[in-house]
Amino acid sequence: MPALVLTRALLLIGDSLAFRKATQFTRIAPSQGNVRFLSSSGSLTLASLGLKSEVKTVSANEKNKLQQGISTIEVPKSREKKRVSGNKQGLVKEKNPVDIMTAPFAAKSFSELGLPPLLVERLETEGFTIPTDVQAAAVPTVLKNHDVVIQSYTGSGKTLAYLLPILSRVGPLKEELPDGYETGNKIDIEAVIVAPSRELGMQIVREVEKLLGPANKKLVQQLVGGANRSRQEDALKKNKPDIVVGTPGRIAEISAAGKLPTHGCRYLVLDEIDQLLAFTFREDMKRILDHVGRRPGARGGESNSPLVKRAARQTIMVSATVPFSVIRAARSWGCDPLLIQANKVVPLESVTPSGSVNIPGTPSTTDSSSSVQPMPDVQSLPPNLQHYYTITRIQHKVDMLRRCVHALDAKCVIAFMNHTKQLKDAVFKLEARGMNAAELHGDLSKLVRSTILKKFRNGEIRVLLTNELSARGLDLPECDLVVNLGLPTDSVHYAHRAGRTGRLGRKGTVVTICEESEVFVVKKLQKQLSLSIEACEFSEGNLVIIED
Repeated sequence: MPALVLTRALLLIGDSLAFRKATQFTRIAPSQGNVRFLSSSGSLTLASLGLKSEVKTVSANEKNKLQQGISTIEVPKSREKKRVSGNKQGLVKEKNPVDIMTAPFAAKSFSELGLPPLLVERLETEGFTIPTDVQAAAVPTVLKNHDVVIQSYTGSGKTLAYLLPILSRVGPLKEELPDGYETGNKIDIEAVIVAPSRELGMQIVREVEKLLGPANKKLVQQLVGGANRSRQEDALKKNKPDIVVGTPGRIAEISAAGKLPTHGCRYLVLDEIDQLLAFTFREDMKRILDHVGRRPGARGGESNSPLVKRAARQTIMVSATVPFSVIRAARSWGCDPLLIQANKVVPLESVTPSGSVNIPGTPSTTDSSSSVQPMPDVQSLPPNLQHYYTITRIQHKVDMLRRCVHALDAKCVIAFMNHTKQLKDAVFKLEARGMNAAELHGDLSKLVRSTILKKFRNGEIRVLLTNELSARGLDLPECDLVVNLGLPTDSVHYAHRAGRTGRLGRKGTVVTICEESEVFVVKKLQKQLSLSIEACEFSEGNLVIIED
């Protein structure tokens, strides 16, 4: 008993001393099992602690802007990372604030974006003179060392939006690094770009090779499935590339074999990030995230801290559609990431599950416990598209496709079907009527797929029948018509299919051929995407719009 009394007395004395030091607090009020501190003036605020609040009151004018869909967000200045003890290679990534008001959203040339002269010359040689909206927003932001999520419609130039800042710091076109920017010892691989499909990976490699020029093509290495693994490993050892581009499975496979040194990587790009979140990529992506940009210089428990992992690399995530699952992943994988859209850069923390932007310091109208909805897909569609739908029986869909191609005089057509087995039959029907067609799907070999795409680009094939394989990533600017023979499963799939045409400011047409019982699906897509899909029919070689 004496010992118990003595212990309680000591606890009371300790509490008394602690409260004397914190004289602002007058009482402690329990609230449903939690402890709530109240100051003498009421609730606990930053001001009561002697700290300045950075929350800005939203004026009536700003509220009007919000109702009109105009962003009033100012990106807060990022905190500079402190050097981590035990990290001898100077891997801490300093971040510079993004000034939204001075961001060159309407840049007239690439030189205005802060790119090195050699890279600007290469762009002009390849015919790139004026940056797109997303490039003007993304390039300066990435150059300031921010982790980012880039969202823009297909065909808007997202690939160059992340390649240009990387090539500004990596490879023969890079600029002289400013004083104080530490990169540590020279490493073999400085950038890893992950893509969900072989076609997209090969396309990214072609873009990098185009910018580097023929003399430096070996500085980028392709690591995609379906190709000989031992040859890829030999090329890595021989060429010592600065950039590798590949699919999750092959990158993880070679990394696990110890033949892909990526611990010192400075850039990790996740293209089509929403696809990389699929369950089939789960284990491969875990290895990539754990090993790319995580240097073994930190000691003890520090090597597992989020600060060490994230400071060692810059993470760039890209997609035309960014559902909230991507927002959650980006918050976990990146360090204070920003969301970049055309003419807009906002903190990722301001994005709510409904896809709206929440102003810090104002009450959110979105219940975080509600069902998660994708962000508006209307931002994922090229602006110069015409959308139509026509009704026919299922057995007449292929013939309706042929009539559609003739009526619109389309020279380069991609037609989507939902089942691979239907493709061969559709190709046979079109060729029987004198129209050059070919099928493209994942069961074909890499060589056959490459040959078909080459013929399609050259105009030898007029209609390319495919499944979801071609709905993402394929850059086919020649395509002037997209036809849905099988209805897309949701608005995201519709947006990616439609994005195969109307790329980089060109005009394009999207026609959905459906049965009478499927019209409600078209109406639902129209509502979700906030666009007009007009009813039409093809009569006497012409497209005729039908009033609903």
